[in-house]
Amino acid sequence: MTLLRAMLLVTTAALVGLSTPQGRAQGRTEPDPTVQALVARLDLERYKATIKELTRFGDRRQGTQRNRDAVDWIEAWLADVGCSTERLHYTYEPAPRRPSGRRPSGARPPLNPTEPTPTGGRVGRNGYGPGGSSIFGFRRRTGVVRDPMRQPDERLRELNREEPTNGPRSEVYCTKVGTTNPDEMYIIGAHMDGHGFGEAANDDGSGTAIVMELARIFSAPDVQTTRSVRFALWNNEETGLNGSRAYVEQRRERQGLEDPPGSGRYPEPRWLGMIQHDMMLFDHGAPGPDGEVSRDQRPEADVNIEFQENSELAEASRDLAFVFKAANDMYATDYPAAVGPHMTNTDSTPFMNVTPAISLRENERGMHIGAGWDPHWHQPTDLYVTFTDDDFRLGLNAAQTTLAAIARLVDAEVAP
Repeated sequence: MTLLRAMLLVTTAALVGLSTPQGRAQGRTEPDPTVQALVARLDLERYKATIKELTRFGDRRQGTQRNRDAVDWIEAWLADVGCSTERLHYTYEPAPRRPSGRRPSGARPPLNPTEPTPTGGRVGRNGYGPGGSSIFGFRRRTGVVRDPMRQPDERLRELNREEPTNGPRSEVYCTKVGTTNPDEMYIIGAHMDGHGFGEAANDDGSGTAIVMELARIFSAPDVQTTRSVRFALWNNEETGLNGSRAYVEQRRERQGLEDPPGSGRYPEPRWLGMIQHDMMLFDHGAPGPDGEVSRDQRPEADVNIEFQENSELAEASRDLAFVFKAANDMYATDYPAAVGPHMTNTDSTPFMNVTPAISLRENERGMHIGAGWDPHWHQPTDLYVTFTDDDFRLGLNAAQTTLAAIARLVDAEVAP
């Protein structure tokens, strides 16, 4: 058993023990007061305000001035809360896209029972899901809006009008340096870019705001951690996880190196785990027979914590996921969490064979979101005003989950 896995199992046991009969029998019936105090520093209105500020930059599509302005604003915000910032630079030069032809007739799976199958029949409630997943229920068409005229708000249409150009890119991160183990760290991430000619409020303003709010809390002068924590706002997620891939390519071999030697400084501490936050607000359930999704958060709404069962570090990633599940059980105020093995299509993927990696989301990416559970995904309707306090509270509960888990993993302390 590796040292990291042993540490995760001990942390899980400590968190779970607080809420199990065995834990209660041993007198561990109360949350850790330090963790509880840190979680209490999260506030729904502050979380909403941070998302609202991000929407000033429209959809923050990579390769545009609005994206660069948003990166600058995030960097200034992090510096203002006392988190020492850095930039990672890379170049985005994708290969030319092949001309898109028409799909062969019948190639697209049916969306609902009224559409013919490729063989001319009809499909019932057991539809088809992406990535080999089965969807039990109706499906709704998903896709990325590329036409600015689909945005009825003239102001937003103009704000998002500039198309991206290839070339240099940058993304910002900041670090809380550990006191006794500065050479080890957890990475907490979200992607700040979006598209769809809306405001990218949920995808991924909701995750970006979580990372920023946690950076604010951990960077407070009265908070200390034994291990380091890095808060990363990836760019170019929507073009294929390019920003997080660039980070892994540039920083992987620098892990744990003291620079300069004897200084006690570690520009890239050894990675203990990576936690991604991507689309945190909308768990309204499956589309109905008419393809419409309920306007209300479903009673069964939860925070999805996913690892990838096919990764090289699946076992350690699963253990990390259950640390977060236990933290949610004890410290989240409104919504439970569920662990699943199908992490995909988000910025934790480039890390998953290098360090334990998980993602927190509103739904399972490969099954629910791909089946249309979030009708605002990459659409002009991904706006701040689209979401209610019930939706924002789901994101806040994800923040509570991550804050509590990381606080235990890095032995956070609050000065009296």
